[in-house]
Amino acid sequence: MRLAKEDEIQFLCDLAAGEGWNPGLRDIECFYQADKTGFFIGLLNEEPIACISAVKYGADYGFVGFYIVREQWRGKGYGLSIWDYALNSLSGRIVGLDGVVDQQDNYIKSGFKLSHRNIRFEGTARAQGKKAPGLVDVKSLPLEQIMAFDAGCFFQERKDFLKAWLGEEGHQGFAAVDGDKIRGYGLVRPFFDGYKTGPLFADDPVVANDVFDALCAAIEGNTIILDVPENNTEGLLLAERYGLVQSFETARMYKGGSINLPLDRIYGITSFELG
Repeated sequence: MRLAKEDEIQFLCDLAAGEGWNPGLRDIECFYQADKTGFFIGLLNEEPIACISAVKYGADYGFVGFYIVREQWRGKGYGLSIWDYALNSLSGRIVGLDGVVDQQDNYIKSGFKLSHRNIRFEGTARAQGKKAPGLVDVKSLPLEQIMAFDAGCFFQERKDFLKAWLGEEGHQGFAAVDGDKIRGYGLVRPFFDGYKTGPLFADDPVVANDVFDALCAAIEGNTIILDVPENNTEGLLLAERYGLVQSFETARMYKGGSINLPLDRIYGITSFELG
């Protein structure tokens, strides 16, 4: 096992695509900016056969994703080896992950505890009203202002990631602004068959709906994905209102402590891979 070099990180995205996880077209480049020391590959005879990410946020939090072993090498201990290697890199931190259903028992054995489910909804983007007043292109706002609002929902500041996420070509977003205060913001980004939402953070359901409607208008007629924490009842209702149907789920789990996320403000998580 070793750290993935910048020209090797596409390997993680390729394995994720092979699992049907539908990563965004430019996700991995942005993810890499979050923590360049947080992406690992496992090699067998110098051939990459496994990968994992263990991204550090601040001094006391980390998030695990991209835990994949090539199918022909599963059941031979290679997955456990790279798993232990990644977790060791996050020693002393609270560690989160979004676990797929068939791995959740293994995560429990590793000391992770269930917090809540994140539910993936999919459908066709259809705007339902006129653009609400107070909505602006999120890229027109100062990064520091977006960072401050984002940190109140995500639990940690993530400047380098947001700079890349907001600036990436093809990423479109809107923010609801009241005076000099952000009330909510959201982005969509392309994947091979449509667009994924993430994040969608808002102070209340009306703001969330306004931002999501603007996102739908920007990509009208395309497939849209929204990943909603199950505890956010208003988020589930938003998905239903826009005709989205459940297609997938993960378990948000933590080890080493718990994170008290403001789930009533999280209408769509940023990604399963980085939280």
